[in-house]
Amino acid sequence: MTAALYEAQLPALKRLHQGKVRDLYEIDGEHLLIVATDRLSAFDVVLPQPIPGKGEVLTRVSNFWMRRTAQQIPNHLTEIPLEAVVPDAEERALLGDRAVVVRRLQPLPVEAIVRGYLIGSGWRDYRATGQICGIALPEGLRQADPLPQPIYTPSTKAALGAHDENIDFESTVDLLGRSLAEQVRDTVLRLYTQCAAYARERGILIADTKFELGLDGEGRLHLIDEMLTPDSSRFWPADQYRPGINPPSFDKQFVRDYLETLDWDKQPPGPELPPEIIRKTAEKYREAELRLTRR
Repeated sequence: MTAALYEAQLPALKRLHQGKVRDLYEIDGEHLLIVATDRLSAFDVVLPQPIPGKGEVLTRVSNFWMRRTAQQIPNHLTEIPLEAVVPDAEERALLGDRAVVVRRLQPLPVEAIVRGYLIGSGWRDYRATGQICGIALPEGLRQADPLPQPIYTPSTKAALGAHDENIDFESTVDLLGRSLAEQVRDTVLRLYTQCAAYARERGILIADTKFELGLDGEGRLHLIDEMLTPDSSRFWPADQYRPGINPPSFDKQFVRDYLETLDWDKQPPGPELPPEIIRKTAEKYREAELRLTRR
C-alpha cells in the first residue's frame, strides 16, 4: 500500500475538477485522468483525514466490475497506461493504483440508484409515505428487509457540499427524454441484479448502489466514474445480516454510524476521526475488495 493521499499533485496536467473523492485531470480532448484519493465524505461533507489505501481499493474494485460487465455495456476505461500520461516516476509512485486513464464522455445529470433492500433514505421515505421515489411498496416491511424486487430510485446530482435529492422516474424523463431514461433504468437494474448475485456468492449483500453514466459522441450509453465500490454502495456481510436492524457494513456506513454518536450538525468542517476508526475503516474497505475480487 502507498502512503495516504489526500489530494493529487500533478503540475504537468490541468486539473478540471475536484470532487469529494476524485481529482479529475485533462489529458487531451478525448481522455481524462481520474485519481481516486483517500478522502472520505460523509453526509456530503469531506472529512479532514484520509483513509489510507481507500482510493486504491476504490479504483481496483471499480475496474474489476467494469471489465466484468464490459460485454453488456461499454465503460470509460482505456488501455492507455499511466506511464504515458504521468512520466514522472515519483508522481506515479504517489498515485499507486489510484489513477486510471479514461475516455472523455458526457455525464448524465442523474445518479442512477438501485435498491435491493429497505435502508437509508429509502427506509425513511417508506416509513413516512409507504413509497420510495413514487414507487409504492408493500405494507409491513422492516428496516433492512429485502424488497420484493430491486427498484430504480434516481436522484439529482448536487454540487459539492450540497445534498442530492431523490426524484421519481418521470423527472428523469424530463431530464433525459423517455427513450434514454428507460434505457438507463433497464440497464442499471440488470447490472445490479447480476452483480448482486455474484457478490452474494462471495459473502456480500449489495443493499443498494449508485451508478454514473455518460454518453459518447454517437449517443451510446457508457458506465463512468465508479461502479459498485464501497463508496458508491452499501455492502453488508451476508453472515451477519439480520432484517429489522441496520446491519454492519464494509463501506463508509461504519464512519457514518460513528459520526451519528457525535454532537455535530453535519455541516463543514467535518470532525476529526479517532485513529481506531480510521484503521477499522481501511480494514473494511480492504476486506470488501478481497471478498469480491479474491485479490
